[in-house]
Amino acid sequence: MSEVMSKLKKDYIYNLMLKGQREDGRAFDEIRDITLETHVIDKAEGSAKVQYGATQLLVGVKVQLGTPFPDSPDVGVIITSLELNPIASPTFESGPPRENAIEMARVTDRGIRESGAIDLKKLCITKGEEVWMVFIDVHVLNDDGNILNAASLGAIAALMTAIVPAERNGKGEDFMMPVREMPVCISVVDIGGELMVDPGRNEETVCETRISITSNQDGSICAMQKSGEGALSEEQVLQAVTIACKKAEKVREEHLLKI
Repeated sequence: MSEVMSKLKKDYIYNLMLKGQREDGRAFDEIRDITLETHVIDKAEGSAKVQYGATQLLVGVKVQLGTPFPDSPDVGVIITSLELNPIASPTFESGPPRENAIEMARVTDRGIRESGAIDLKKLCITKGEEVWMVFIDVHVLNDDGNILNAASLGAIAALMTAIVPAERNGKGEDFMMPVREMPVCISVVDIGGELMVDPGRNEETVCETRISITSNQDGSICAMQKSGEGALSEEQVLQAVTIACKKAEKVREEHLLKI
Protein backbone atom coordinates (compact mmCIF):
# COMPACT_ATOMS: atom_id res chain seq x y z
CA MET A 1 0.00 0.00 0.00
CA SER A 2 2.81 2.43 0.90
CA GLU A 3 4.47 1.84 -2.48
CA VAL A 4 1.18 2.59 -4.25
CA MET A 5 0.72 5.79 -2.24
CA SER A 6 4.31 6.82 -2.94
CA LYS A 7 3.82 6.35 -6.70
CA LEU A 8 0.55 8.28 -6.63
CA LYS A 9 2.21 11.10 -4.72
CA LYS A 10 5.12 11.20 -7.13
CA ASP A 11 2.80 11.22 -10.17
CA TYR A 12 0.74 14.01 -8.62
CA ILE A 13 3.73 16.24 -7.93
CA TYR A 14 5.29 15.41 -11.31
CA ASN A 15 2.09 16.30 -13.15
CA LEU A 16 1.90 19.60 -11.27
CA MET A 17 5.50 20.30 -12.27
CA LEU A 18 4.62 19.75 -15.94
CA LYS A 19 2.02 22.51 -15.54
CA GLY A 20 4.58 24.81 -13.94
CA GLN A 21 2.95 24.38 -10.53
CA ARG A 22 3.82 23.19 -7.05
CA GLU A 23 1.71 21.52 -4.39
CA ASP A 24 1.49 24.65 -2.24
CA GLY A 25 1.11 27.10 -5.12
CA ARG A 26 4.65 28.53 -4.99
CA ALA A 27 6.81 29.36 -7.98
CA PHE A 28 9.73 26.99 -8.56
CA ASP A 29 12.19 29.58 -7.19
CA GLU A 30 10.04 30.74 -4.27
CA ILE A 31 10.91 30.14 -0.60
CA ARG A 32 8.13 29.65 1.93
CA ASP A 33 7.45 32.34 4.51
CA ILE A 34 10.10 32.39 7.23
CA THR A 35 9.69 33.47 10.85
CA LEU A 36 12.76 33.86 13.05
CA GLU A 37 12.76 34.59 16.79
CA THR A 38 15.79 34.83 19.07
CA HIS A 39 16.30 34.75 22.86
CA VAL A 40 13.63 32.06 23.24
CA ILE A 41 15.44 29.79 25.75
CA ASP A 42 16.37 31.56 28.99
CA LYS A 43 18.93 29.00 30.18
CA ALA A 44 20.84 28.81 26.91
CA GLU A 45 23.74 31.11 26.03
CA GLY A 46 22.01 31.76 22.70
CA SER A 47 18.82 30.50 21.08
CA ALA A 48 16.49 30.81 18.11
CA LYS A 49 13.15 29.47 16.90
CA VAL A 50 12.68 29.10 13.17
CA GLN A 51 9.58 28.44 11.12
CA TYR A 52 10.02 27.60 7.42
CA GLY A 53 6.47 27.30 6.18
CA ALA A 54 5.07 24.72 8.60
CA THR A 55 8.51 23.30 9.47
CA GLN A 56 9.46 24.42 12.98
CA LEU A 57 12.55 23.93 15.11
CA LEU A 58 14.42 25.26 18.12
CA VAL A 59 18.16 25.86 18.34
CA GLY A 60 19.99 26.27 21.62
CA VAL A 61 23.65 27.19 22.10
CA LYS A 62 25.53 26.17 25.25
CA VAL A 63 29.10 27.26 25.96
CA GLN A 64 31.40 25.59 28.47
CA LEU A 65 35.07 25.13 29.26
CA GLY A 66 36.92 22.26 27.63
CA THR A 67 40.14 20.94 26.14
CA PRO A 68 41.11 21.72 22.53
CA PHE A 69 41.68 19.03 19.95
CA PRO A 70 45.38 18.06 19.63
CA ASP A 71 45.55 19.16 15.98
CA SER A 72 44.05 22.61 16.73
CA PRO A 73 45.38 23.61 20.15
CA ASP A 74 44.69 27.33 19.85
CA VAL A 75 41.05 27.39 18.69
CA GLY A 76 37.69 26.76 20.29
CA VAL A 77 35.53 23.72 19.57
CA ILE A 78 32.16 23.51 17.79
CA ILE A 79 29.89 20.47 18.23
CA THR A 80 26.54 20.36 16.45
CA SER A 81 23.73 17.87 17.04
CA LEU A 82 20.25 17.56 15.54
CA GLU A 83 17.35 15.65 17.04
CA LEU A 84 14.32 14.51 15.05
CA ASN A 85 11.74 14.44 17.83
CA PRO A 86 8.95 11.84 17.35
CA ILE A 87 6.36 14.58 17.95
CA ALA A 88 7.56 16.30 14.76
CA SER A 89 6.57 13.55 12.32
CA PRO A 90 5.02 10.07 12.34
CA THR A 91 8.14 8.86 10.51
CA PHE A 92 10.53 9.93 13.30
CA GLU A 93 11.36 7.40 16.01
CA SER A 94 12.82 7.78 19.49
CA GLY A 95 16.30 6.48 20.19
CA PRO A 96 19.78 7.23 18.81
CA PRO A 97 20.05 9.76 15.95
CA ARG A 98 19.35 8.23 12.56
CA GLU A 99 21.56 8.65 9.51
CA ASN A 100 19.61 11.59 8.04
CA ALA A 101 19.74 13.46 11.38
CA ILE A 102 23.50 12.93 11.58
CA GLU A 103 23.91 14.11 7.98
CA MET A 104 21.89 17.29 8.58
CA ALA A 105 23.87 18.03 11.75
CA ARG A 106 27.13 17.62 9.82
CA VAL A 107 26.02 19.90 6.98
CA THR A 108 24.84 22.55 9.47
CA ASP A 109 28.14 22.25 11.35
CA ARG A 110 30.16 22.41 8.12
CA GLY A 111 28.42 25.61 7.04
CA ILE A 112 29.31 27.30 10.34
CA ARG A 113 32.85 25.94 10.41
CA GLU A 114 33.91 26.35 6.76
CA SER A 115 32.43 29.84 6.47
CA GLY A 116 34.59 31.02 9.35
CA ALA A 117 31.39 32.27 10.98
CA ILE A 118 33.03 32.23 14.42
CA ASP A 119 36.53 33.53 15.13
CA LEU A 120 37.55 30.36 16.97
CA LYS A 121 40.93 31.77 18.00
CA LYS A 122 39.09 34.20 20.27
CA LEU A 123 37.66 31.19 22.09
CA CYS A 124 41.11 29.99 23.13
CA ILE A 125 41.97 30.61 26.79
CA THR A 126 45.27 28.75 27.16
CA LYS A 127 46.83 27.18 24.07
CA GLY A 128 46.79 23.42 24.23
CA GLU A 129 45.03 23.39 27.59
CA GLU A 130 41.73 25.24 27.77
CA VAL A 131 39.23 26.64 25.28
CA TRP A 132 35.54 27.46 25.04
CA MET A 133 33.42 24.67 23.60
CA VAL A 134 30.31 25.70 21.65
CA PHE A 135 27.46 23.19 21.54
CA ILE A 136 24.75 23.82 18.93
CA ASP A 137 21.65 21.70 19.58
CA VAL A 138 18.82 21.60 17.03
CA HIS A 139 15.42 20.19 18.04
CA VAL A 140 12.86 19.67 15.28
CA LEU A 141 9.30 20.40 16.43
CA ASN A 142 7.41 19.89 13.16
CA ASP A 143 8.57 18.50 9.83
CA ASP A 144 7.04 19.85 6.65
CA GLY A 145 10.22 19.55 4.61
CA ASN A 146 13.60 21.27 4.34
CA ILE A 147 14.68 20.87 7.95
CA LEU A 148 18.28 21.50 6.87
CA ASN A 149 17.75 25.11 5.74
CA ALA A 150 15.77 25.92 8.87
CA ALA A 151 18.50 24.37 11.04
CA SER A 152 21.22 26.34 9.27
CA LEU A 153 19.35 29.61 9.77
CA GLY A 154 18.54 28.84 13.39
CA ALA A 155 22.13 27.89 14.17
CA ILE A 156 23.71 31.12 12.95
CA ALA A 157 20.91 33.22 14.50
CA ALA A 158 21.40 31.54 17.87
CA LEU A 159 25.18 32.06 17.64
CA MET A 160 24.70 35.74 16.83
CA THR A 161 22.80 36.19 20.11
CA ALA A 162 25.08 33.96 22.23
CA ILE A 163 27.11 35.22 25.16
CA VAL A 164 30.26 33.43 26.31
CA PRO A 165 29.80 32.98 30.12
CA ALA A 166 33.32 33.93 31.16
CA GLU A 167 32.36 35.62 34.44
CA ARG A 168 30.60 32.68 36.07
CA ASN A 169 33.51 30.45 35.09
CA GLY A 170 36.12 32.76 36.60
CA LYS A 171 37.56 33.76 33.23
CA GLY A 172 36.97 37.50 33.21
CA GLU A 173 34.01 39.37 31.80
CA ASP A 174 31.29 37.85 29.64
CA PHE A 175 31.55 38.64 25.94
CA MET A 176 29.47 38.14 22.82
CA MET A 177 30.21 35.15 20.64
CA PRO A 178 32.80 36.38 18.10
CA VAL A 179 30.60 35.96 15.02
CA ARG A 180 32.10 37.47 11.87
CA GLU A 181 30.12 35.83 9.05
CA MET A 182 26.48 34.92 8.33
CA PRO A 183 26.34 31.73 6.23
CA VAL A 184 22.95 30.71 4.83
CA CYS A 185 22.08 27.28 3.42
CA ILE A 186 19.61 26.98 0.54
CA SER A 187 18.44 23.61 -0.82
CA VAL A 188 17.31 22.89 -4.37
CA VAL A 189 15.73 19.64 -5.59
CA ASP A 190 15.43 18.14 -9.06
CA ILE A 191 11.99 16.82 -9.99
CA GLY A 192 11.63 15.68 -13.58
CA GLY A 193 14.54 17.84 -14.70
CA GLU A 194 13.15 21.01 -13.10
CA LEU A 195 14.86 22.68 -10.15
CA MET A 196 12.75 23.75 -7.18
CA VAL A 197 13.99 25.72 -4.19
CA ASP A 198 13.02 25.03 -0.55
CA PRO A 199 11.34 21.62 -1.03
CA GLY A 200 8.26 20.74 0.99
CA ARG A 201 7.99 17.32 2.63
CA ASN A 202 6.29 15.62 -0.33
CA GLU A 203 8.72 17.19 -2.78
CA GLU A 204 11.63 15.85 -0.73
CA THR A 205 10.04 12.40 -0.79
CA VAL A 206 9.77 12.18 -4.58
CA CYS A 207 12.74 14.22 -5.85
CA GLU A 208 15.51 12.52 -7.82
CA THR A 209 18.29 14.48 -6.14
CA ARG A 210 18.90 17.37 -3.80
CA ILE A 211 21.74 19.86 -3.54
CA SER A 212 22.24 22.10 -0.52
CA ILE A 213 24.51 25.11 -0.94
CA THR A 214 25.80 27.32 1.89
CA SER A 215 27.12 30.74 0.92
CA ASN A 216 28.77 33.66 2.69
CA GLN A 217 27.85 37.33 2.62
CA ASP A 218 30.14 37.96 -0.36
CA GLY A 219 28.45 35.20 -2.36
CA SER A 220 31.30 32.70 -2.02
CA ILE A 221 30.40 29.03 -1.49
CA CYS A 222 31.58 27.58 1.81
CA ALA A 223 29.74 24.24 1.82
CA MET A 224 27.84 22.02 -0.60
CA GLN A 225 26.06 18.70 -0.09
CA LYS A 226 24.42 16.51 -2.74
CA SER A 227 22.07 13.68 -1.79
CA GLY A 228 19.81 11.30 -3.67
CA GLU A 229 20.52 8.79 -6.42
CA GLY A 230 19.93 11.14 -9.35
CA ALA A 231 22.61 13.10 -11.17
CA LEU A 232 22.79 16.81 -11.96
CA SER A 233 24.24 18.26 -15.13
CA GLU A 234 26.89 20.96 -14.97
CA GLU A 235 24.26 23.43 -16.15
CA GLN A 236 21.89 22.41 -13.34
CA VAL A 237 24.62 22.74 -10.71
CA LEU A 238 25.49 26.24 -11.90
CA GLN A 239 21.81 27.15 -11.98
CA ALA A 240 21.35 25.79 -8.45
CA VAL A 241 24.34 27.81 -7.20
CA THR A 242 22.95 31.00 -8.74
CA ILE A 243 19.53 30.40 -7.17
CA ALA A 244 21.01 29.51 -3.79
CA CYS A 245 23.25 32.58 -3.55
CA LYS A 246 20.44 34.90 -4.60
CA LYS A 247 17.97 33.41 -2.12
CA ALA A 248 20.58 33.33 0.66
CA GLU A 249 21.17 37.05 0.23
CA LYS A 250 17.45 37.70 0.59
CA VAL A 251 17.14 35.51 3.71
CA ARG A 252 20.17 37.24 5.21
CA GLU A 253 18.78 40.72 4.55
CA GLU A 254 15.26 39.96 5.76
CA HIS A 255 16.19 38.03 8.90
CA LEU A 256 19.83 37.84 10.07
CA LEU A 257 20.70 41.48 9.47
CA LYS A 258 17.73 42.47 11.64
CA ILE A 259 19.03 40.64 14.72
